[in-house]
Amino acid sequence: MYAVIKTGGKQYRVTEGDVLRVEKLEADAGSSVKFDQVLLVADGDDVKVGAPMLKGGSVSGEVVSQGRERKIEVIKFKRRKDYQRHYGHRQHYTEVRITGIKAG
Repeated sequence: MYAVIKTGGKQYRVTEGDVLRVEKLEADAGSSVKFDQVLLVADGDDVKVGAPMLKGGSVSGEVVSQGRERKIEVIKFKRRKDYQRHYGHRQHYTEVRITGIKAG
């Protein structure tokens, strides 16, 4: 059984027991989260597709950890113009373990 959920502007295909990194959620490690924006739930040949969201569908998970990705360095440079910019960015993420899928 798997589901397609939407969170943080992205879509993820999840099954029970998966650990995935999503955009930062306001939840502490060890707490449970619920994803209500379910687009599709499939169990073998039985496929339920929402239009656009599946009514009554939900995916539950447990927050494993909060963290930050590795640094991405951005360099802007224009030749002969004495113009240089150099900065870095580290994106926050939440690691979630999927514990249950409900079709609705």
